[in-house]
Amino acid sequence: MSIDKESDIAANLQIGPTSLGMVRIYIEGDGVELPLDFDPEEAEEIAEELQAAAEAAREMMKGSKGKKR
Repeated sequence: MSIDKESDIAANLQIGPTSLGMVRIYIEGDGVELPLDFDPEEAEEIAEELQAAAEAAREMMKGSKGKKR
């Protein structure tokens, strides 16, 4: 599955610090539990990538509003 393909899969997402000073992204859904631990610098890079993707998505939505079908 590519990143730009729709999916019917549902999952829960939790993000928080661990007792060892890591940042955990925890994904749970349909029999899968996936804890992903990152050091704080990696977590900040991920946050920057999320913000850039959100901005790109926002710009795409602005562009599609102006087009007539």
